[in-house]
Amino acid sequence: MDVDHALKARISVREFQGRSIGPDIIRALLDVARYSPSGGNLQPWQVIAVAGDERQAVTDLALKTLTDNPAGESDEAPIYPSKLWEPYRTRRYKLGEDMYALLNISRKDKHKRFQRFTDNYRFFGAPVGVFFIIDRGMGRGQWAHLGMFMQSLALAATARGLATCFQESWAMVRKTLHRHFELGDDSLVYCGMALGYADPDAAVNRLRSDRAPVEEFATLRGFDE
Repeated sequence: MDVDHALKARISVREFQGRSIGPDIIRALLDVARYSPSGGNLQPWQVIAVAGDERQAVTDLALKTLTDNPAGESDEAPIYPSKLWEPYRTRRYKLGEDMYALLNISRKDKHKRFQRFTDNYRFFGAPVGVFFIIDRGMGRGQWAHLGMFMQSLALAATARGLATCFQESWAMVRKTLHRHFELGDDSLVYCGMALGYADPDAAVNRLRSDRAPVEEFATLRGFDE
């Protein structure tokens, strides 16, 4: 699979098969992803991959935390700005509505929507969860490099027939994860990723988020037409 194909084929899969993944596959994916661009070769990423009992442990912790506090844990790195502006607000809203339409969950059914939201913390049934960690002292450039590493990992997975879903929702239980993983004070859990084999029969996996055309976000100057 070439890079163009992998980029277009990668989506956020939200229903997985129960098919297991061995540690050798995880190591192979990480071995490729480590060649991601890194300014000054800082390589500002750490990874914790969980499966089996450890996967269940973080799921149980997250669900308990959100049961006690549905609003999640306050944090210095929120998922979105407090008040999104256009066109970002509309893009986020439409994605949510398109997803719930495929799930046949109405906007009024708050209970089912919340239950579906909690599936994030079950990794949507994926056998492996991956958490990305960065040093709190790193700047915006290093956060960008972490993002490059994360995409590299997702594309490597796609090329091998695997599926992924990046899950910023784990930020809502970031403090709980920090304690569970016994991380140092300087470490910050950015987000999680579900990793496994997509369920081809799940309606929600037909979701393809809209993408703005090139003309909407790019300006080309000095080129001969």
